Amino acid sequence: MPLTSPRTRTLAQSLHTGPLLVLGLAVHGALAEVPLEEITVYATLRPDHARQRSITTFDATNMEQRSAQHLEDLLSLAPNVNSASGASRGRFLQIRGIGERSQFVEPVNASVAMLLDGIDLTGLGGAATTWDLAQIEILRGPQGTLLGANALAGLVNMTSGSPEKPELRLTAGLENYDGHRLGVVWGGPLNSEFSARLAAEQYQSDGAISNTWLDRDDTNARDEVTLRLGARWQSQQHLIEFNWHHIDIDNGYDAFSLDNTRQTLSDQPGRDSLDTDLGRLKWSWSGSVNASAQFSVASTDTEYSYDEDWAHVGIAPALEYSSFDRYLRDRDMTSLELRADRQQRSWRWVIGAYLKREEESLTRQYTYLPSDFQSQLDIDTAAAFGQVDVEISPQLELYVGGRLENRSADYADSAAVDSSPEDTLWSGRLGLDWAPTGNHGFYAGISRGVRAGGPNSSLLASLPSLPPDTASGLSGLGVFESESLLNTELGWRWQREDERMRSTLTLFAMKRRDQQVRQSVTVPRSDGSTLFIDYADNAARGHNRGLEWQGWFLHRTELQLSSTLGYLRDRFDDYITAAGADLSGRSQPQAPEWMGSLSINWQLAEHWTASADWTAMDSYFFSDRHGTRSPSRQLLNGRLEWRIRDWRVAVWGRNLLDEDYFTRGFGSFGNDPRKGYATEPYYQYGEPRTYGVTLEYRR
Repeated sequence: MPLTSPRTRTLAQSLHTGPLLVLGLAVHGALAEVPLEEITVYATLRPDHARQRSITTFDATNMEQRSAQHLEDLLSLAPNVNSASGASRGRFLQIRGIGERSQFVEPVNASVAMLLDGIDLTGLGGAATTWDLAQIEILRGPQGTLLGANALAGLVNMTSGSPEKPELRLTAGLENYDGHRLGVVWGGPLNSEFSARLAAEQYQSDGAISNTWLDRDDTNARDEVTLRLGARWQSQQHLIEFNWHHIDIDNGYDAFSLDNTRQTLSDQPGRDSLDTDLGRLKWSWSGSVNASAQFSVASTDTEYSYDEDWAHVGIAPALEYSSFDRYLRDRDMTSLELRADRQQRSWRWVIGAYLKREEESLTRQYTYLPSDFQSQLDIDTAAAFGQVDVEISPQLELYVGGRLENRSADYADSAAVDSSPEDTLWSGRLGLDWAPTGNHGFYAGISRGVRAGGPNSSLLASLPSLPPDTASGLSGLGVFESESLLNTELGWRWQREDERMRSTLTLFAMKRRDQQVRQSVTVPRSDGSTLFIDYADNAARGHNRGLEWQGWFLHRTELQLSSTLGYLRDRFDDYITAAGADLSGRSQPQAPEWMGSLSINWQLAEHWTASADWTAMDSYFFSDRHGTRSPSRQLLNGRLEWRIRDWRVAVWGRNLLDEDYFTRGFGSFGNDPRKGYATEPYYQYGEPRTYGVTLEYRR
């Protein structure tokens, strides 16, 4: 279907169907009469706003081809998107080089927001299991108009399976490292107005770590349970949707080795657990003015703990230390969002209001603390937002949107730190969308994102116990300021007339002011070990520039090709750390300069399908405070599936070449008493070669 104007069906609904970048591949033969599949983007205020952004979308087929259990299994297929572990999963996301890498005592003001069926899941990346998700959308660049201060770098939106879809699915799988999974999905219409859906899965694996001291291979194990319930009632004008999710993650955390291998020496392995219940009730009404209201709740308990010395008592009696660190967080969230929109002859508008209450309590149990550290953080957010789209001509459209929010926080802890910061923050976007022909579309836009500031509670609490010279140098870092980001984008989208070849290209330039960076100070103890104090600081300025190119190609019905390419140049323009290091001109952490992928899905015969993808990523710094880098990597993944009637059997593998790569790294301290605590790098390994077989019944 040609693209005649911005008011026709959006090209974005067709383009963002997974990793996209058209390659010049010579494939001979006539094309079948089947166009590429359309997918609607749900994360924007209106579906047609998707064409004004750089977006990657994964549908259920993409997840199956990767045999993805978690969001981290898919991220390498999205250009300029990365993750950091330091946990059992890659739960900290970076988009275009911006995002957190860890969380300890400090409350985190996230740069990458995360939604599940519209429920705010920001900061809980470990809960991003993929069982019965219909779609995952990754929106790059500031999304402040959609979600305010939590979406400085971008937004990940996950949508569960629709109750309207009739389906019965039973799945069982086995994999190496003693992995296995069992899953069930049932759903569909119960009458002309009401439909329901239930999904459940349990996944377990010993992981890829052996603890040689304890003679165990399950200290880094995964035990993940996902339950989802959805219901939908619809009349002529009214729609009521209900979703409930229970996600129980009970994973081990024993990932770092003094020898930089997959064999650990710890005598007190840690945990990385999460138990969350999420729910929403949404009402929508269709008429001359469309309206909706969504009420969401979430209750989450987490434990993050680890053996700080990564060793056992007796490894080096003359020098060793032994300590254990545990962080217990309870988080409750309630929110209410109201929206209204209307389309008129040459313009349309959407407006809304948003209220959110967050309560987070922390208990830290640490060997070197005389008593447990406790803190309480309460945040109230109120916002108003909207966007107007005006048709200037049949081919040209102007859009302008914004969000104004008030964020009031109350923080108090057992170290006598008491702070009540309040910010009034604004985000906005302005641009043009131009479709000069039925095959080409362009957009040019500018957007502003924000990120709230706050107290460095751990640093403030530690100042009295530090040496005077150290305390004096850090006393000015007790509070960090809010950050703002100005993003400029130029986008081009194209599709062939027969809709069997499509591509998008986005060029972007982002300018950051008062850029927030994570730092830590290391203070030697008398026993030779090191005290770590994590804190946030503001760099003066920074920039992130690059491109994202995506494409999709369909040859006949049996061969589909897709690819991605991301390029990112990011630098600190002017930044001197608290330790006096001048990082001006240096690349920012977790930001590979380039990354790309090539994927193929091939119908080999009537009952056989094969898929494979190759992904590559450049080297990058792990942190601002040291020079340790992740090496570049290339990974190969594949799947072979046999189908007959309602049955499927699949053999699959990830990282088939068994390449060593790393998901977290340290380089500013030494932790090995056998070497006199000499400073050296330490790495957390990524997934090794993982393979399995899956049996599925589906009708």
